[in-house]
Amino acid sequence: MSNSKIIWDLSARYSLKKIIQYIKEDSVQNAEIVRNEVLASINEIPKNPTRYPLDKYKKKNDSNFRAYELYHIRIAYYVELNAIRIIRIRSTYQEPLEH
Repeated sequence: MSNSKIIWDLSARYSLKKIIQYIKEDSVQNAEIVRNEVLASINEIPKNPTRYPLDKYKKKNDSNFRAYELYHIRIAYYVELNAIRIIRIRSTYQEPLEH
């Protein structure tokens, strides 16, 4: 599955952008570090899509919804046949939302 492409939902892309902008208010350097490491971790998902646990906030999870946390950022994704869809990015400081 390592040839799977990564597809971003627009809301996930926007959420990451807002989180990075918030971090930039305190430190441009830290914002770049977090951004680069989050993107690098996402780019590693296709190598082993089941590496991360099932998304515990997903109702009726068909075992294709997975999630993990990095730098207090929760990344939720969906494993498709030939793609990984990034569906949600949220700060772990926010209340968790079931979806």
